[in-house]
Amino acid sequence: VHLVESGGGLVQPGGSLRPSCAASGFPFSSYDMRWYRQAPGKEREMVARITPTGGNTNYADAVKGRFTISRDNAKNTMYLQMNSLKPEDTAVYYCNKDPMGAWGQGTQVTVSS
Repeated sequence: VHLVESGGGLVQPGGSLRPSCAASGFPFSSYDMRWYRQAPGKEREMVARITPTGGNTNYADAVKGRFTISRDNAKNTMYLQMNSLKPEDTAVYYCNKDPMGAWGQGTQVTVSS
């Protein structure tokens, strides 16, 4: 399992980002995929989940209505469209499959004015 997250950055409150997760080493289109985040001093938490075909998604209450998870199975890539970002969304964002494999390096998202 090899997962590479990218697309994070520094954004002002109310702004948007769209991190990506490039997957390899396993049959991507057969697995549920999840986005997680870990803020400084806090435990890693699940943010969003998507089924293999993308037909069903679930979100943590804290991001519901602001974040949208999606995937492109032809590109073995998953995305997280993040809108209306808040300072409390600041964290390192990771992706993983379900059941979990090895973690990638994550991508830093910082929301600050």
